[in-house]
This record gives sequence, C-alpha cells and structure tokens, in this order.
Amino acid sequence: MGGRSRPRGGAAHRRGPRRACPHSESRRSSMLDHVIRGATVVDGTGAPACTADVGVRDGRIAAVGPQVTEEARTTEDATGLVLAPGFVDPHTHYDAQLFWDPYATPSLNHGVTTVAAGNCGFTLAPLHPDRPEDADYTRRMMSKVEGMSLVALERGAPWSWHTFGEYLDALEGRVAVNAGFMVGHCALRRHVMGAEAVGGQPSDGQLAAMVRLSHEAMEAGAWGLSTTQSSSHTDGDGQPVASRHARPQELLALARAVGEHEGTQIEAIVAGCLDQFSDAEIDLLVEMSAAAGRPLNWNVLTIDAAVPERVPRQLEASERARKAGGRIVALTMPILTPMNMSLGTFCALNLIPGWGEILGLPVPERIGRLRDPAVRAELLRRAGSKEAGVFRRLTNFGRYVIGDTYSEANRGLTGRVVQDVAEERGQDPFTCLVEICAHDELRTVLWPMPTDNDPASWALRAETWRHEDVLLGGSDAGAHLDRMCGAPYTTRFLGDCLRGRRLVGLEQAVRMLTDDPARLFGLRGRGRIREGWHADLVLFDPERIGAGQATLVHDLPGGSPRLDAKALGVRAVWVNGVEAIRDDVVTGAVPGKVLRSGRDTRTVSTR
Repeated sequence: MGGRSRPRGGAAHRRGPRRACPHSESRRSSMLDHVIRGATVVDGTGAPACTADVGVRDGRIAAVGPQVTEEARTTEDATGLVLAPGFVDPHTHYDAQLFWDPYATPSLNHGVTTVAAGNCGFTLAPLHPDRPEDADYTRRMMSKVEGMSLVALERGAPWSWHTFGEYLDALEGRVAVNAGFMVGHCALRRHVMGAEAVGGQPSDGQLAAMVRLSHEAMEAGAWGLSTTQSSSHTDGDGQPVASRHARPQELLALARAVGEHEGTQIEAIVAGCLDQFSDAEIDLLVEMSAAAGRPLNWNVLTIDAAVPERVPRQLEASERARKAGGRIVALTMPILTPMNMSLGTFCALNLIPGWGEILGLPVPERIGRLRDPAVRAELLRRAGSKEAGVFRRLTNFGRYVIGDTYSEANRGLTGRVVQDVAEERGQDPFTCLVEICAHDELRTVLWPMPTDNDPASWALRAETWRHEDVLLGGSDAGAHLDRMCGAPYTTRFLGDCLRGRRLVGLEQAVRMLTDDPARLFGLRGRGRIREGWHADLVLFDPERIGAGQATLVHDLPGGSPRLDAKALGVRAVWVNGVEAIRDDVVTGAVPGKVLRSGRDTRTVSTR
C-alpha cells in the first residue's frame, strides 16, 4: 500500500501550537539514528496527546520534546499522524510460524511489536531427546487443537531443539517482533510421562521431574506456565490433550514452581472459559494464582447482552482471587472476530456434543448421515440444549452467510444468507445449508453472522473494559489460520474508537493496547513512549487506521492457506528502533528480541 508524502490528519490531530510533552529529559550528544517530527504523541499512559518530536538512538527512545534539535541520520515529517507505543498482543500462538515468517504477519503490519506465545498449555518444547515420535505427536496436536497446517509445521520449522532453552535459542536473532513464551503443560507432561501423559497420572517421582523441567524452562526464560483443561482441546488422535488429565495437586505444584522465578505468570484455560465457570473451576484458578503469587490470565471473556449473567460470573473469579492473595485477569476482544465454519473439516461445530461423531465420519458417509432428517433433527436438538454452552450462538443456521463454493450447483450463492436461499427453496435453514455443502462435497465455507453485534452488547463491552481485571486481547494470532483472522484487532479497534462507535477515547484506547498488557507481563521498558525505553513505535493516520477484509492466501510452507488482512493507515512500525514495516510492507529487518523472564520482565505483584 502506498502512503502519502504529506499525510493529513483530522482537525483534532493537525499540528497546532506546540504543548510541551511531559516526557522530556536530558539529551545525549551523540547523533540520533532517526527523528520523527511533529507527531501527535500518545504515550501509552492515558495522558493527553501532545505534539512532539521523538528521537531514537541505539534501539531506545533518546529524546521526546517540542523540538528535538540534535543531528540525526534520518528524519521524517509526521505532521497529522499519531505516534503510539508498539502494541502488545497478550495471547498468540506464533510458536511455529516465527520460523517461516519472522515478521509474525499480519500482527506486525497492524502495529503489534510484542507477542506473548506458548499459550493454552501448548508449546513446541521441551521434547524428549530419546523419543523422536514426540515431535510428530506435537505437530499433529498443534494441527488439530490450534488449526495449524500440518504441512507447514513439518516443513517450516527445524525441530532441532530438545530443551526449552534450545527452542528459544533457535529463534534468537531471527525474529522481527519481540516474543515471549510460556512453557506448555502438555509438553512438560509428555516429556516426563511419554504416551501415558494422555490418560495417566504421574507418580511422585514423575511429578517432581515435571516440576524440575518447568524450573529449567523458566531459568532459560519461559514467562511462566500455561495449561488447559478445556473440553474443546483434543490431540491429533482425538483424545483429550495431556494437561486435561492433571488433577489439582499437579497444577498447584507447577503453580508453586512459577512463584520461584522472577517475572513469571500463569495462563490457564478451563472448560468454563467457553461460557461460565463452575465453582470448582473458580476455586482452582484462585488457588493456582495464590499459590504462585503471580497473575493468572485466561481467554476469552465473551460479552453478550443476551447472556447478562456471564460477565459478573466470570469476573467473580477475579474478586475471589484478590481476597486470597492472587490475581485473575480476563482477556476479551474489543472487536467481533468472525470464524468461518465448514462441514468438511474440523471446526467449532465439532465441539457441540453429539456433532463430532457425525462430522468426523468419512465425507461420503458424513453426507449421507447429514441428509437423513432424523440425524439432522437430533443434531439440532443437541445444538439447542444447555450442554452446547457458548456454541449455541453458532446454531442459528439461517444467519449463516455462504462463502467460497466449489460446484456448478452452487454458482452465485457466495455472499448470500442461508435464510433467504432456504425460503426460495421451501426448505428449513439447516436442510438448505446441508444441501449446499453436499454439492461441494462439504468444502463450502460458511460464515455465521454474530449474534452479539447489538447496541446493548457494545454498551456492556465498554462497561466491562473498565474493570481492573479485564485486558484487551485474545487474538489467537498464529492459530486457526484458515478459520479466523484476529490479528488486526488493534487497528480495527482504533478505527472504531476514532471514527466508529467511539466507545473509548484515543489516549485510553492506546493505553489498553500498550501499557496495560505490558504492565500485566511486567515488561521492562516497553509499552510507553518515554526516554530511555525501548523504541517500539507505531505511526498511523487517524483518519485511515483500520484493517481490510480478511482474504484467503496460500503462502504457508507447502502452499497451505491462511486468512490475511491488510493494515490501513499504518505508516510505519519500529521494533527496537529499527523500521520493520513501512506502508504495510515488511522491510526485511529482524530487530525483534526473544524476551526472557527475569531479564526482560519483572515480577508483578498480585496485591
């Protein structure tokens, strides 16, 4: 995307009388690497924006003030543009993609300069040195549970490590974003217990070995522990992933280990994250955070005015944690991120009780069963029952929009709503949808329209975002690659704040994307525009900031597909003072750092 040589801003952002920025300190005499002149600086703290020059030297912000006069190797006029700290995405799965895509696209394009990965209990390390089959198991698990291309996993990553430290070393010096990684419970369990990790319970010696292994990972720089007990997480064999078999004693032992290391966290997923926590789940999360003396975050808080009891129930965990000496933080997305569905490949519909058995059949048999009225009736009954939980929102099939089609019989249906087609054909919506998909041998792409796009739901979101234990994030970037594209949430949110619903002011919106997540993770010197801090910066046009429509591209190793979305209005992104993006195009530089706990993060108090 080409940029304008003289960008113009809205009236509120045009350069006017200079107001002194509160960030100016003493200047150093050596030449600056780059100066961004006349930008509207939004520093990440929530303070009012000000017009200022920002100078960068040796990867850090060296000068912020009304007029930086030091000599610089390069300068640019940013009149009318907003300069913000680089965005911090607290929940990604870039663990594998960074090997074939060091730029973490499209997150970097959308201003994300720091990513937290290794979430949900899933990491690529450690791997047992004497069991090469563990790498194959891990690849198949990641393909199933996180929707990653198996071919890309096999061809795109070197799989040359065994320890967690060796995994981090394999990424060092070759990434364009800053990246920190939790160590996944599933990998710890598999390393110690082998195949018995799925279904088995560790002996005292095995639990001790698991704890030792977690200590080794955190000593090497892991940000802490991630784990899952979610019913939606199954491995490549269709079995519950390893950590789902862990009992509270095991989880608490690992949580206590986290508390022995500086700058660490816990990230945990339980079944109730999909809808509403049970009392036992709240007790477990509270005990884990309190035992570690560290914050615990979970993903993702779904906000829907049609289910008003969900938010207070989920945030009850945070309230109880504070009383127990812990802290529980809910991640929630500030935009609606559509996820496509398919009757042909594994998707969220498979997770509705009773649906997986049918949708897991070979395609010809699956089509036959789906065309059986009795089978459809039973599927609809299960989909509408309480046991479907949050997935009930996916079962209004008349509100599905038809995406890509592949047969002559379906010509002209792309973009149409199933309800309209069903009325034309005299069919009920689910029968109509099944017939459309059957003509494509179940390859049809389906997009459910969101049920929570009403004014009441957006008002509830704005209220919930103000809670001290709610954090924006949960993009899942790097996962579910052909199903969803959550990475652009940063630019979409800013565009909505500036030109759409305007639920949050610009300064507050930037703080929610930068300083808030940086402070949760205890990032040292990141998340704000301040002298001496790392020069992770985003320069954007407030009149254009946003994201294009997600489109399917085939650029993964082996030609596998993923969804991508262009960044709109992002002039440039700097990581550690080096330009990594210019007008939505990667520069080829890889200035990112592997951020290691203790060295790059400090301990965040739970009190």
